[in-house]
Parts: sequence; structure tokens; C-alpha cells
Amino acid sequence: MTASSSWSNRSRLRTAALAWGQSLLLAAAAFWVVANGAERINYRWQWYRISDFLIAERDGVLTAGPLLDGLLVTLEISFYSLVLTLILGLATALLRLSLSLVGRALARGYIELIRNTPLLIQLYIMYFVLGPILGWDRITTAVVSLGLFQGAYTAEIIRAGLLALPRGQREACHTLGLTAFDSYRYVILPQVVRNMLPPLTNEAVSLIKNSSIVSVIAIFDLTTVGRNIIADTFLTFEIWLTVAAIYLIFTISLSTLSDTAERRMHADVRR
Repeated sequence: MTASSSWSNRSRLRTAALAWGQSLLLAAAAFWVVANGAERINYRWQWYRISDFLIAERDGVLTAGPLLDGLLVTLEISFYSLVLTLILGLATALLRLSLSLVGRALARGYIELIRNTPLLIQLYIMYFVLGPILGWDRITTAVVSLGLFQGAYTAEIIRAGLLALPRGQREACHTLGLTAFDSYRYVILPQVVRNMLPPLTNEAVSLIKNSSIVSVIAIFDLTTVGRNIIADTFLTFEIWLTVAAIYLIFTISLSTLSDTAERRMHADVRR
């Protein structure tokens, strides 16, 4: 291992440790505030009961508890929504940059409509109006709503990344006789992705957090399960802090993986 490679690895570890340390410090500060508030209202903490909602024992076998079941639903919705987000974002960005007046108008109208209306209203329209007409179930409605919402923001990120690419790259593709599809696949998008990775990661993190809104249409995601447990047990602070910690772990992990991937891609370019 070369000295530069060793230094790069240490730098990545320091960056990851710093990100986790900052998040844990903020989480500790938030917990301290909540704990002080709970103490003033004589709240009795019952943390020992939380493990039953994370890992349950059924017939002598350890299985996922309701919170983990809800987490799996959240991750499923987030994954499919992210795929739809990237597809819609790329398609909309290409339409914005196309020579078609109709295509540019449709893309601009979609972006303005989605970005200037609340996600909750969009979800209700999808669920109560379009869902019954198209025969969508709750999961499909949630995925489409989140994908449409995040896709409008992702489209602008991708468009900015495409505009930042030097024009000479496209001219070189044309000179080599590459088709438009091959140009984007082998030349344009690989370069653009490196520059778009940080903002796209922010969109993915926002998507995971925004997925909690699907609880309003009775999907048993992490937020809905947490709310139901609180209604049965009155463990208000314990459950909400646990749910927040679960979201925090996954979003920080995603940001750390993105940072590692970005550094490796830039290292490959320098080689």
C-alpha cells in the first residue's frame, strides 16, 4: 500500500468518524433536552420494554418485533420510490434539455406543479382520486407519490449536472459516431454521476425521511407502528426516540456510504 493510499484511507476513516461523532453528539443533546422535559412532568422511563418491540420471542424463537417489521416496510417503500425518482428525474431532465417545445413545457409544468404543492396533498389526491381509478393499492400509491415528489427535485439536480459537463464531451461522442444512448451510457452519465452523488444522496436521505408521511394512508411503516405502540403502551418518549434513532442510523449510514463511493470514484479518475 502506497503512502498516498494509506493517507486516503485514514482520511476516509476520520471523515466517517467525524460524521458519526457529530450525529451522536446532536442525538445526545436532543436526548438530554427530552429527558429534562420528561423529568419536569414526572415521566417514568421504561426503556426495558423497548427490546420487546424490536425483537420478539414467539414459541421460543426470536423474530423481528413490530418496529423492525415497520422498518422493513419503510425500506421497501423507500427503495422502490428511489428507483422511480431516478427514472423520473433523468427523463424530466432530458426533456428540459431537449429541442422539443412540448417536452420542455411538460417537464417544466411537472416540476412546478410538484415543487409548489405540499406532499401531503399530493398523497391524498393519489390515494383518494387516482388510486381507485387506476386500481392501485396503498403501497403502490405511496411509491408513486414519493417518486413523483422527489423526482421533481432530482430532475433539477441531474439537469444542472448535465449542463456542467463540458460541451466538448458531447462533440467527441458525435465525432466517434456514438448514438445518443451510447453517449449517455458510456461517456456523459458516468462523469455526471460523480458530481451529482452528494446532492443525490441528500435526495435519498430526504426520501427516507419523507416516507414517514405514508402513515396517513394506514401503511404500517415504522412511523405508523410506533404510533400504534404508543397508543397501546403510552411509552411516548421511549418509542419516538427509538424511531428517531432508527431513522438516524440509516440516513447517516447512507451518507457515509455515499461519501466513500464518491472518494473512490475520484481516486479512480486521478489514477
